[in-house]
Amino acid sequence: MATPIRITAGSVSVRGELADSPTGLAIAAALPIRGEARTWGDEIYFPIAVEQKLDDTAAEVVEVGDLGYWPTGKAFCIFFGPTPASRGDEIRPASAVNVVGRVIGDARSFKAVDDGEAVEIEAAGE
Repeated sequence: MATPIRITAGSVSVRGELADSPTGLAIAAALPIRGEARTWGDEIYFPIAVEQKLDDTAAEVVEVGDLGYWPTGKAFCIFFGPTPASRGDEIRPASAVNVVGRVIGDARSFKAVDDGEAVEIEAAGE
């Protein structure tokens, strides 16, 4: 069963869920997680204290609202549109990420978050 979460970044607060994959469970076990938003196109990412390798959820192209873990940077990623690596309308991380969950609601609201703003991921009640 997926783990319900709340992601707050700057003035934006949305619900999401973490999958029951090994990486999703490792992130859930580390909650709450706090960091500083780094923006890269329509992606927010920030380092977290979780270390995982690429797994069977790994993808080089993701969808709006996907939550990812980027092993290269040990970072949590929120995808809400094209990145500088995208071709056309696709959403392409810098390199493969484990897809660890989804935003529930409008992921594009993260466009309002500026580089350097505080980000928090916490467990949310059902």
